[in-house]
Amino acid sequence: MVTHVPAEAPGDERGALLAFVEAQRGGLRRAVLGLSDEQAAGTPSASELSLSGLVKHVAECELNWLRMAQQKPNERARTQETWGDSFRLVEGETVAETLAFWDGVARETEEFIRSVGSMDDTFPLPEAPWFPKGDVSMRWLLLHLVEEIARHAGHADIVRESLDGATAFELVAKEQGTSWG
Repeated sequence: MVTHVPAEAPGDERGALLAFVEAQRGGLRRAVLGLSDEQAAGTPSASELSLSGLVKHVAECELNWLRMAQQKPNERARTQETWGDSFRLVEGETVAETLAFWDGVARETEEFIRSVGSMDDTFPLPEAPWFPKGDVSMRWLLLHLVEEIARHAGHADIVRESLDGATAFELVAKEQGTSWG
């Protein structure tokens, strides 16, 4: 990652973890900076990953984790048949709308985390071979979001550079209205 997360206020664990989640979101958002929907849908590498698909997937993934923590049904739950649609924009979807949806999820995540009694509060995970057994804490949730979003932000760096040569450093500078190098 090419940006640094500001130091938290002493004792502000929630703020620190939320800042790290937001920093990773920023890396993925910057990957689509300046691209058309068609460019963002490009798949220039050996995989089928596109930048727009990565943004959509991570937005839906964050919503899923938020709903699990809230112990509410996920209104965008995927089935085995629709799983692939979480990695691509479908008819009528745009990058701008997907980013706006993700912004809403991000606000809701922060509001929820700031409202819980303790970072030690827990929620159950469904039985699945890819989930740890038992309950996990709100702290674990935020650390997992950092991990999940960072993984896909790294994918996005590679896809973006393969599309037009833009590097993460150049995209940070572009976002700030300056130039790199």
